[in-house]
Amino acid sequence: MNKTIGILAHVDAGKTTFSEQLLYYTKSIKQRGRVDHRDAFLDSHEIERQRGITVFADQGRFTYGEDSYFLIDTPGHSDFSPEMERAIQAMDYAIVIISAVEGIEGQTEIVWELLRRHHIPCFIFINKTDRTGADAGRVVREIRQQFSPEICDITEALAEDGGMSGELAEFIAERDESLLDFYLDQGYERDRWLETMRRLVKEGKLFPYACGSALQGIGVESFLHKLHLLTVTDYSSEGPFSGRIYRIRHDEQGTRVTFIKALSGALKVRDSLGYGDTEDAPPEKITQIRLYNGREFKTADRVQAGELFAVTGLSAAAVGDGAGALREKSGFETVAALKSKVIFEAGVNVKEALKYFKMLDAEDPSLNVTWEERLQEIHIHVMGKIQLEVLEQLVKERFNLNVRFDRPEILYKETIDTETVGYGHFEPLGHYAEVHLRLRPGARNSGIVFENACHADDLSVGNQNLIRHHLFEREHHGLLTGSPLSDVVVTLLTGRAHNKHTSGGDFREATCRALRQGLEKAANVLLEPYYSFKIKVEHDQIGRVISDVGQAHGRYEAPRTEGDKAVLTGTVPVATFMDYGSELASYTQGKGLLTLTLAGYDRCHNEREVIGRIGYNKDADPEYTSASIFCAKGQGYTVPWEEAEAQMHALK
Repeated sequence: MNKTIGILAHVDAGKTTFSEQLLYYTKSIKQRGRVDHRDAFLDSHEIERQRGITVFADQGRFTYGEDSYFLIDTPGHSDFSPEMERAIQAMDYAIVIISAVEGIEGQTEIVWELLRRHHIPCFIFINKTDRTGADAGRVVREIRQQFSPEICDITEALAEDGGMSGELAEFIAERDESLLDFYLDQGYERDRWLETMRRLVKEGKLFPYACGSALQGIGVESFLHKLHLLTVTDYSSEGPFSGRIYRIRHDEQGTRVTFIKALSGALKVRDSLGYGDTEDAPPEKITQIRLYNGREFKTADRVQAGELFAVTGLSAAAVGDGAGALREKSGFETVAALKSKVIFEAGVNVKEALKYFKMLDAEDPSLNVTWEERLQEIHIHVMGKIQLEVLEQLVKERFNLNVRFDRPEILYKETIDTETVGYGHFEPLGHYAEVHLRLRPGARNSGIVFENACHADDLSVGNQNLIRHHLFEREHHGLLTGSPLSDVVVTLLTGRAHNKHTSGGDFREATCRALRQGLEKAANVLLEPYYSFKIKVEHDQIGRVISDVGQAHGRYEAPRTEGDKAVLTGTVPVATFMDYGSELASYTQGKGLLTLTLAGYDRCHNEREVIGRIGYNKDADPEYTSASIFCAKGQGYTVPWEEAEAQMHALK
């Protein structure tokens, strides 16, 4: 049986140390490394060893009993949450490590929320029970209160042969009606209880936990045995191959390496593999299959369902793509709210450097590397300052380029507040396309949603699909700041084509002009990113916190009490709160707890100020125009957006 287990935690909770112990106990590695000794097997990159944190989601392999395990050690720092989330999509089960000293911390909450959204079954290991100040009981109460009441202690209640204490047996029976009936009639039966417990864990209805110390090796081997008892997978190697691409890397020779989780079937070297959601993309031949353990790998001729492996030969696969029989692309919850400009030394060929940044973009799509032609600049999206520091080191190490980054700026978006219809016509000599689009406000954080009300008598289904494709092939600029357009429902009403003159690109032009013309007539709104925050402080400090949140234009719920602390939750603009952590640490002497998660976008609190500062000129955007082009007497002519509607052919 193949099982993929992910290890996740807040930074410094002991995640990598725990992973090292698992690999050591199963004889996958000969000696245990330590993060503080800079010799951890899974923190093999020099940047990770220098900083003492996990940056990249590395994987190990081991066998236990009859099963093959694939272990993924993920970053614990919030700046590398996108890397962590990409790894989550390859997991069958997750182990969340929580320190018995610090308890639930900011990143722990983010980890838990992502695991629940992606429906990954979870185990919990309460670590560092040997440390001064450890209080496993307090942590268990926090877990029940903040995560789920459906947790059960397997430290001693579950035996290695699968037998369980009476208390645990009753706990399981109370969560399954048929099992409870059996229990009342016939009593406890080990195999039946164990099977039910496995099912409840897999369905995300039960979360087993245990306590111990990864550094001292206390409780780790016992936990592994119980994890083995309670986890099952049912992958089938029959039928066509399907998989999910969860990681892209480039090796030391610059070869593009694509990491895949096999979900069904089998794959062999020299097989051709299709990927992505565009069916017309030709399949590519697999030239090598690699099985990684840390940075080392061995080659294989064949892999099958349930395995994690890497291939060479795929030139354009993207993280999240389906492969083989699965072509649907997966989405990610973690997105950056900041952007920064890359600053080069004098004499650097920026276009050459752009190739290197595109390689990084393939490996980490959340960077969203863009080339601003007008400014001759490279811009990237980032999570925070630590990520930028790591990127500087990475670019120097891999490409021998000295770069710096501008101070991160807020990533704004734009939407509309009124409904309208946009018209676009593109008819220079020898071309023809016309598109009518209804634009209306969409739900907040819904992106662009496409609906189709066009009749096939007016426009062929092929051309209707082409219009939809052009709407989603790139981000569209708003009129206020040139920021990406979002939260708009776009309905195709009708359109026109010409049997002879309509050619490639005509509907792209007409669609963009229709969208832009509609924006000219709508009420446009600027959006900014917001944090969802949770702040835990002493009761006498909550007044200061409320005042700070108010000054930052945040909104909050009534304060509540957790144990001996006061807790405030709410939402606040990223722009006003991105540096609040250091301020909170200062006046609470490091004892205040701040949890920040991106809560999406909402109305900008200082719209006029931001618009003025950015100074975007909607009439000078080289990528967009609101005007349409018509043809008369064998010559195309431009019609301004205000006059275009009156000349649309489909309205006559």
